[in-house]
Amino acid sequence: MITREQYRETVEKAVRMLDRAGLPITPAERERFEVADFGLGELERTGLEIITYVNTERVCAKEIVMLPRQTCPEHWHPTVGDVKGKEETFRCRWGTVYLYVPGTPTAEPACQAPAGSEAYYTVRHEVLLKPGDQYTLFPDTRHWFQAGPEGAIVSEFSTRSTDDSDRFTDPRIKRVPEVENK
Repeated sequence: MITREQYRETVEKAVRMLDRAGLPITPAERERFEVADFGLGELERTGLEIITYVNTERVCAKEIVMLPRQTCPEHWHPTVGDVKGKEETFRCRWGTVYLYVPGTPTAEPACQAPAGSEAYYTVRHEVLLKPGDQYTLFPDTRHWFQAGPEGAIVSEFSTRSTDDSDRFTDPRIKRVPEVENK
């Protein structure tokens, strides 16, 4: 759980990053920022700041803002019954993001899993995304990603997002953010 003050401060940082990148947002979008610490209480290391522009039965578009070296934990979007898991394309808009997917492990990766959570990061093939680069992940593909030292902004284009269906390697993860009401 994060405090209301942590939420406000993190949104301010994310808005400044979006401004610096020339990606304006509306006041309504600013009010509905999702600040996810994944229930670990280490937002600066493991977390995301997300604006969802649209999420219909067919498509979803989001802006993901990542603070310097912030990590999105390893997860996948599972197929449930006859419904295929989410297919998503990440397009780096600003900064640098390192995406880790199945494949030959990178010999000298640019990033490391957050200390104390290493056992929950199992895919080790590194894909470097700089502004303009993009990568598509298909349903049921384990992945995690980490921002470079300046942070990153990633546009996500996908099929319908059903975050409550996401599966995480780390059993401690809580996908739905909790912000104290004080």
